[in-house]
Amino acid sequence: MSTTYNFCAGPAMLPQAVMKKAQGELLDWNGLGTSVMEISHRSKEFIALTDQAETDLRELMSIPENYHVLFMHGGGRGQFSAVVNNFLGENGKALYLVSGSWSRSAVDEAIKLTSDAQIDTLDLLVNDNGISAVSIPELAGKATDYRYLHYCPNETVDGIEIVEEINCPWPIVADMSSNIMSREIDVSKFGLIYAGAQKNIGPSGLSIVIVRDDMLKMPSLPQSSIMDYRLAVKHGSMYNTPPTFAWYLAAEVFKWLKVSGGVAAMAKTNAKKAELLYDFIDGSDFYNNTVSAQNRSLMNVIFYLENEDNNADFLAEASRAGLVALKGHRSVGGMRASIYNAMPIEGVEKLVEFMKGFADKYQA
Repeated sequence: MSTTYNFCAGPAMLPQAVMKKAQGELLDWNGLGTSVMEISHRSKEFIALTDQAETDLRELMSIPENYHVLFMHGGGRGQFSAVVNNFLGENGKALYLVSGSWSRSAVDEAIKLTSDAQIDTLDLLVNDNGISAVSIPELAGKATDYRYLHYCPNETVDGIEIVEEINCPWPIVADMSSNIMSREIDVSKFGLIYAGAQKNIGPSGLSIVIVRDDMLKMPSLPQSSIMDYRLAVKHGSMYNTPPTFAWYLAAEVFKWLKVSGGVAAMAKTNAKKAELLYDFIDGSDFYNNTVSAQNRSLMNVIFYLENEDNNADFLAEASRAGLVALKGHRSVGGMRASIYNAMPIEGVEKLVEFMKGFADKYQA
């Protein structure tokens, strides 16, 4: 059977070892004679799974003791509204940094739930001759007392990543849906981190929330109980029935990450994968990338063909070569290769080899 490399931005490919284990345990998990999807989420066996998942995630990300780890519903979009409802009671104000499609979506959701006066935005994008870059302004001197600053370190659609540390006097809320555990970070710099699971953690339907104790003391707005961080903490992320199969797969991904060398090892491999692909694109007259070098995403590589009339042939021939889901987001066009933790370097090597052959064949 030929190998297929899945470059989908999300739901993304999962580690092959995890998928094979899940396949083998699908009908009989933990010797119970039933699937993990069929047992009570309050059974001692499932509680043991969730405890280990939290322990492993805390170890992988070096999460301090004064942070809670929550396994919640709703993916990243669900957290757009949860953040507002949990932290912006009593007419609090928040600052949103805009660097691409997902940070804009977070703003749109926040505005639905608040008055215009409660949300301030700063556009970080600058454009120089068609090349996009991020410019972070000086924030420490701003007089406004914001409840939090929200930003998206990695813009999946736009292929933009902010590696630079943001310094400000307010708690930082970060949407890390597409780059969580792709490189090491200092969790203590953040008030809250959230991530939809479907890119670097597991299947869709689950989201991870890492929240500092003091954040939970902020005034909140009336909201759905299942998105209330305080209730989630109180009930161990089980106020209602959680997405148990997604939690199980996330737990298996955490185990895989640990035996693979942890986040530090992933960061080295991710840098090699991205360098291999970007170096080829930069050295080609047939392909181009429109993001400045310092803001190029390690997870989502955007590129365009010299002649966009060849796009359909590129996608069709790539698919036949076992390279799937390379079409760029409809809002930006072109191509997108998402190379999350689960993508082996062999997949990127095969993609570069294909791109070279395609360019040789179609070069004008």
